Amino acid sequence: MKQTSGFISTYSADTFGVCSALYELGGMVVMHDASGCNSTYTTHDEPRWYDMDSMIYISALTEIEAIMGDDSKLIEDIVRAAEELHPRFIAVAGTPIPAMTGFDADAAARVIEDGTGIPAFGFATTGMRSYVHGAGMAFEAIAERFVEQPVSAKRQPENNSHETKESEKKSESKTKRINILGLTPLDFSVNGSDRSIKEFYEKKGYEIVSSWAMGSSLEEIGRSAGADLNIVVSETGLGAALKLKERFGIPYKVGTPFGGEDIDVTDEIEGALNPNAEILILGERVGSLSLAKYLTVKTGKKCMGYATTDSDEDEIINVINSLKDIQTIIADPLFKPILKLVEKEKSERIQFISLPHEAFSGRLYRADIPNLILKVPFDI
Repeated sequence: MKQTSGFISTYSADTFGVCSALYELGGMVVMHDASGCNSTYTTHDEPRWYDMDSMIYISALTEIEAIMGDDSKLIEDIVRAAEELHPRFIAVAGTPIPAMTGFDADAAARVIEDGTGIPAFGFATTGMRSYVHGAGMAFEAIAERFVEQPVSAKRQPENNSHETKESEKKSESKTKRINILGLTPLDFSVNGSDRSIKEFYEKKGYEIVSSWAMGSSLEEIGRSAGADLNIVVSETGLGAALKLKERFGIPYKVGTPFGGEDIDVTDEIEGALNPNAEILILGERVGSLSLAKYLTVKTGKKCMGYATTDSDEDEIINVINSLKDIQTIIADPLFKPILKLVEKEKSERIQFISLPHEAFSGRLYRADIPNLILKVPFDI
């Protein structure tokens, strides 16, 4: 019951994160569920649904199949559909019911791959974690299976020790080819932010090899090993960055370029809370930390980003109460009711600034989501 939300919404689920990450890559994604998950995803979490085709399906799991554990029907249905549709890959993502009955998505994927000859993935999503977990797994799987070593390889895989950090920083100044990791509408909506990110780096003289995964094909992503640097613009891309570093030695940096500024929060990604913060940004980890760093420079105030994608209400309330100098909270409008549970002296003085987040409030405030890459419009 600790994870039950009484005042705020919930984030898009891990299952939907898988679908969002893989949406544009030509694969067939099957949510193993009765039917509700598909309508929730397409209605509230996928703004590309009406403008761009994608093979996102539901397995139509029945009660008797769930009770008896009849996975053969699911496998046969997927194999038959793949023979007709010829997808580039197949992904099976779990939901709460198969999670409770012990469905082995990875084993099912191996059987499907043997039967079709098409690369298949099984994701043990449960619908109980946020989209960050699901999209992260999907991007990491793509990095493992589809990215190929360039023909003229100059780089050997490196370990993740601190010894390589200085050489990475020195080489970054010479970097010309990049991959952008963690780009989905759940964090960047469909307001042009994805294009603005690409234009920002192109104007700085970078060549974009691929963007994971808005605006790039699976073929382009397959050439990602030819990049000199990976830029992680949301937490969903962090697992892929680590995998690409492990396989090809590609260094990475973390940060979202808000307000036309090149922001690097690589060293702050596991940072501690700042008890003296005056401005608190709630939301996805990389975006919140990047916005906090931007506003610290622009306002001169102490700002802190806090990741709420896997936090419950009690944790968020405790964070707010622990900030003795807090003046402003920037967050999705559906976070505002939580102020009712904050210490009265604090809640009365806090200025709440609305920053809608597609992964939290869905389509409710989509028209109000600003393109922060071009301009940060807050009056603080």
